[in-house]
Amino acid sequence: MRSQRTGALALTGLLGAVALALSFLEGLLPPLPLLPPGAKLGLSNLATMYAAGALGLPYALFLAVFKGCFALLTRGAVAGCMSLAGGLLSTLVMWLTFRKARASLAVVGVCGALSHNAAQLLVAYAITSTPVTFYLPILLVFGVLTGLLTGLVLKLTLPPLAALGRRLGLDRPDL
Repeated sequence: MRSQRTGALALTGLLGAVALALSFLEGLLPPLPLLPPGAKLGLSNLATMYAAGALGLPYALFLAVFKGCFALLTRGAVAGCMSLAGGLLSTLVMWLTFRKARASLAVVGVCGALSHNAAQLLVAYAITSTPVTFYLPILLVFGVLTGLLTGLVLKLTLPPLAALGRRLGLDRPDL
C-alpha cells in the first residue's frame, strides 16, 4: 500500500512539471483572434484531467492549486485567481464526469473546459463588477473545441502515461 501512495506522489510531481511546462509554452503563443484576452488552449489541463481519472480527486486538486500558484507568480493576481477558480471547478467537474457518468475523454474534456470558462467568467465579474456575458457565446464554442482537443490529446498520450504509472507501482494507472 505504501508503494502505491509513493508512486502516486511521484506521478503527481511529474504531472505538475508537465502542467507548468505546457502552461509556460502556451503563454508564449500569440493571442488567438476573436477570443477574450488571456484565452488559452488549456493544454496544461491534461495533467489535472489525467490525475482526476487515474489518481483521484485529491491529487488532481493539488495540481489545480499548483497551477493556480504558478499563474499567480508568473502572470499576477488576476490570472492567479482566474486559474485557481477555473482549475478547481473544472477538476471537480472532470472527476465527477469520470467517476459518476463514466463519460468518454471527449465529454470529460468538454465538461472541464466549459466549467473552467464558467468559473473564470464569475471571477471576471466579481473583479470588474461589469457584465461579461457577451463573452459567453465565444467561450462556449471555444470551450467545446478546446475540450475536444484536450480529450483527444489525452487519449493519444494515455498509453505512455499508463506505462509510466505502472513503472511507478500503480495498480490502475489508466482511466
